[in-house]
Amino acid sequence: MIEHAPVLVIVLPIVGGALPLLFGLFTDRLGWPIATVTLLGQTVLAVALATAVVDGGAVSYVPGGFVAPYGIELVVDGLSAVVLVLIAAVSLGVLAYARRAGPHADSFYAQYLLLVAGLSGMTATGDVFNLYVFLEITGLAAYGLVASGRSASAAVAALKYLIIGTIGASLYLLGAGYLLAATGTLNMADLAVKLADAGYDSTLVLTAFGLMIGGLAVKVALYPLHTWQPDAYAAAHDTVSTLISALVSTVAAYALARLLFSVFTVGFFDAVPIAQTALLTVAAVSIVAGSLLAVAQSDVQRMLAYSSVSQFGLVIAGFAVGTQAAIVGALVHLVGHAVMKGGLFAATGIVERRTGARRLAEYAGLGERAPVTAAAIAVLLFAMVGVPPAVGFVGKWYIVVGAVEAGRWSLVVVLLASTLLTLAYFARLFERMYFTAPPSASTTDVTPVPDGGDGREAVSTGMVAVVVAAALLAVVLGGTAPLVEQIVEQTVSTFPHP
Repeated sequence: MIEHAPVLVIVLPIVGGALPLLFGLFTDRLGWPIATVTLLGQTVLAVALATAVVDGGAVSYVPGGFVAPYGIELVVDGLSAVVLVLIAAVSLGVLAYARRAGPHADSFYAQYLLLVAGLSGMTATGDVFNLYVFLEITGLAAYGLVASGRSASAAVAALKYLIIGTIGASLYLLGAGYLLAATGTLNMADLAVKLADAGYDSTLVLTAFGLMIGGLAVKVALYPLHTWQPDAYAAAHDTVSTLISALVSTVAAYALARLLFSVFTVGFFDAVPIAQTALLTVAAVSIVAGSLLAVAQSDVQRMLAYSSVSQFGLVIAGFAVGTQAAIVGALVHLVGHAVMKGGLFAATGIVERRTGARRLAEYAGLGERAPVTAAAIAVLLFAMVGVPPAVGFVGKWYIVVGAVEAGRWSLVVVLLASTLLTLAYFARLFERMYFTAPPSASTTDVTPVPDGGDGREAVSTGMVAVVVAAALLAVVLGGTAPLVEQIVEQTVSTFPHP
């Protein structure tokens, strides 16, 4: 059974996504139950795969029996197993939020599950062209989900996302074509060998690297390729912004790391050090620019979106440094950021539903008006800043250690400066919640505000529980670093070393 799990984690959400549309011909009440059952199965499969990988090493599957490199190979190792569990767990958690928050249309749940299938395929594939296919599936589902927002701005944001995302995917596909021209193969493991034979400094290989990394940088939303992200996050339905902020750029960052280590390999940076320097520079600029743009925001969701630009710069910097400590830190921060940022966007959705607040000034006195939600936000904010023992601190610590080991002192300075900037813009939000007087009218977490003419909407206990769970995980996940270190050590030993 476990040998078929790499394909089942992709096929299950595809089949599940078709069922709401099929049953939608007869009833519109089965979308959420079908999605729940599907994602419960997805979570079981992902955990079983991760357990098998930890116990016995990588699990591979070749659909149709066509032997790699000619067949399309699916491979799950330590890194991809962690990301698969993350995708399943977060998508299931966000589904619990959607139970009350909506949208409730069957088409929404079909797109939701299609997005999960695309993200799982990006994670499990061992073929660079197949990665493009799943990248496009993910993109199409994400564009549709963003457009499902309740305002006209959601459609505009989705169109902008579609145009920029298509450019990124096209750059990636063009780079894959150059790799095929240089080596005659698209299988990742085969590419790792044949790229060395073709010469890392050849024009075809260098062009392929630039195009593919550039295309994925658009999906990750590194500065200055980030312009789609703030609008998409702020205009989308709160359920959608919670999901895509947690997973879409996260899996794109994992895919970029997979290209670095499994396709171009550590030998590429040794042969072409300027490529490593260029990637580190882009990451460092993204860290600083994202933080500065976040400081300048008055809209809380846009502030969180620009924060993601900075945080993903931090993750990519860790992967680009390439030492084992830096890779551990990047993976820990990648997982932690998904939980923290997803929790924060879910919390802002709850606050907007209860109070109508979107701007920083409107969060005044939230600690009194919505004490449970405000407390969860505070924990997530401090975790994002990097206050120990939260996961944000652990990830940053390992990345700094890796940068010191590699002698990248300028990056260490950037990382420390970014922490101060992160504190600067999140401290403003914390100050508004706890040290600014609330308006006269107030609501609390324990009494849902009914739907009504004042524009406020009911919030379920389950929605608040999702945010509280994210806050608790942000603290607990900080203790998983030794396990991640073991997984990375096991996986790094399998990376090609030409």
